[in-house]
Amino acid sequence: MTEPQKGVLAMIGAASLWGLSPVYYKLLSHVPPTELLSHRIFWSLVFFALVLGLQGRVREITRALIGWRRVGMVALAAFMVSINWLLFIYATQIDRVTESSLGYYIFPLVAVLLGRFLFAERLDCAQWLAAALATIAVAVLTVGLGGLPWISLTLAASFALYGVLKKLLPIGPVVSVTCEVLMMAPFAAGLLLWISATGQGAFGRTAGETVLLMASGPITALPLILFSTAARRIPLSAVGLLQYINPTLQFLCAVILFAEPFGVWHQIAFPLIWAALTIYSIAALRQDRALRRAPMAPAGSSTQIRNPESDSSAKP
Repeated sequence: MTEPQKGVLAMIGAASLWGLSPVYYKLLSHVPPTELLSHRIFWSLVFFALVLGLQGRVREITRALIGWRRVGMVALAAFMVSINWLLFIYATQIDRVTESSLGYYIFPLVAVLLGRFLFAERLDCAQWLAAALATIAVAVLTVGLGGLPWISLTLAASFALYGVLKKLLPIGPVVSVTCEVLMMAPFAAGLLLWISATGQGAFGRTAGETVLLMASGPITALPLILFSTAARRIPLSAVGLLQYINPTLQFLCAVILFAEPFGVWHQIAFPLIWAALTIYSIAALRQDRALRRAPMAPAGSSTQIRNPESDSSAKP
C-alpha cells in the first residue's frame, strides 16, 4: 500500500469516527452535558499524556506554552473548542443532530469568509457564490422554522474561529490539543469532584457507564491521530473533500438512526448547502492544481484560509 493510499484510509477513518460519534453520545444521553464534557476533557488529557509520554514528547507541552501571548491564544482556542464540544453533546442529547450536521457543512464556508475579512484573502466568484447559497439556506431555515438555526451557526462559527487561532499557533496537532485540554482540566476536575461529592455523578454508577465515560478520551484522540497521519500523506484538497464524510454521516445518523424530523424547509436548505459545497470544492480543487503547477505564487495572490483541520482538529 502506498503512502497516499494510507493517508486516504486514515482520513476516511478519522471522518467516519467523527461522523458516527453521535451514536456514542446518544448512549450517554442521560448524563448532563457539562458532566460529559468534563469527562471528555479529563480522559482526553490522560490519553494524550500517555501518547506523548510513549513518544518522549512531554517536554513539547512546556515549549508550546512559552510566552503570555501564546498562552492566551491557546486559552482562547480551548474556550472555543469547549463551546463546540459542549454544544455538539447538547445537540445530540436533545435530538438536534440534523442541525449539528448542518453546522459542520457550513463551517468551511464560514472559514473562507473569515479568511477574507481577517486575513484579506481574496475570494473568486465561485467562492462568493458558495457563501451566498449558504446564506440563502440559513435564511430559508430561519423563515421556515421561525428562528435562526443557532446550533448550526454556533458550531460553525466556534470551529471556524478555533481554526483561525490554530492558523496563528505554530504547534502540532497532538501537542496543541493536549495544551488546550490541560488548560480546561482544572475546571473539568473541579466539576467532576463536586458532582462526585454530591453523589450525583455517573462515573462508578455501573461498569458500563464508567467504561463509556473513560472511552471519551480515545474517542476524542484517535480521529485526531488518524487525521494527522492523513494530513502528512495526502494533499489538502483531498483532506477537504474527505472531511465531508463527517457531517454526511451525522446527517444519516440523525435521519435514519434517530428518526429526527426532516421537513420541507430542511429539504430546501440542505440541497442549497450541498450545492454550495460542491461549488466550493470544485473551486478549491482548481486553486490547488493551479498552485501545484506554479513554481511560486506571485506576491499578493489569493490564498484560502487553511482548513483548521489541516493544522489541528477537535471535531466532535
